[in-house]
Amino acid sequence: MQADRFDVKGRVALVTGASSGLGESFARSLAQSGAIVVAAARRQERLAKLVAEISAAGGKAHAVSLDVADPKSVEAAFATIVKTIGVPQIVVNNAGIGSAKPAIDLTEEDWRSMMATNLDGAFRVAQAAAKAMVAAKKPGSIVNIASILGLRVANNLASYATAKAGLVQLTKALALEWARYGVRVNAIAPGYVETEMNQGMFDTEAGQALIKRVPMRRIGVAGELEGALFLLASDAGSYMTGSVITVDGGHSTNSL
Repeated sequence: MQADRFDVKGRVALVTGASSGLGESFARSLAQSGAIVVAAARRQERLAKLVAEISAAGGKAHAVSLDVADPKSVEAAFATIVKTIGVPQIVVNNAGIGSAKPAIDLTEEDWRSMMATNLDGAFRVAQAAAKAMVAAKKPGSIVNIASILGLRVANNLASYATAKAGLVQLTKALALEWARYGVRVNAIAPGYVETEMNQGMFDTEAGQALIKRVPMRRIGVAGELEGALFLLASDAGSYMTGSVITVDGGHSTNSL
């Protein structure tokens, strides 16, 4: 396959949750490959720093305020993006939160907060993106960032696993409905990847025990998700929709 099948140069790429972690990494990678990146999140000061660094490196990036848990915020953000930058052709639906707590101790607020961001928010962004693509008669790719916890379960993560499992099924359902419009919807299900949020955790006794459950005997780094991202975001994955790609060092295939 020719390398230019993976080309995203000149395409408008929206990345939610871009102020840190995987979202920040995705935004930098897409910008380095020539995409016009729209970095979206709530923390505007972090976005401003990211955009400045991308621009200094010769890339193109814009910052947009976006809270995926707020329908009005999503609507306003897309109106701004479409009017001032263009219809996103790539949408990395990455914004999310994490929390570990025994299911018996989960409050109604705990549960709703997880669903509001990790599932409801993902749907809002995907729907707004699809509406913009369909209205403009432009094909596009939506890449949802799920988790291997949407495929398997672990202790004290009932709400997170449920939200991510919902996102996996949402990916397939939207792919089925939107294929007729040329809108592809796929997902990446990462395993444990070191980010700013979990730095240091893997140095603990519990973290080391977790690493031993991974067949590769290590955790991943953000850059190791790029292969799956560019496959799904570019024309290289033009016949893929409704797919869920695990990137987890073999963790989800480990024996029960």
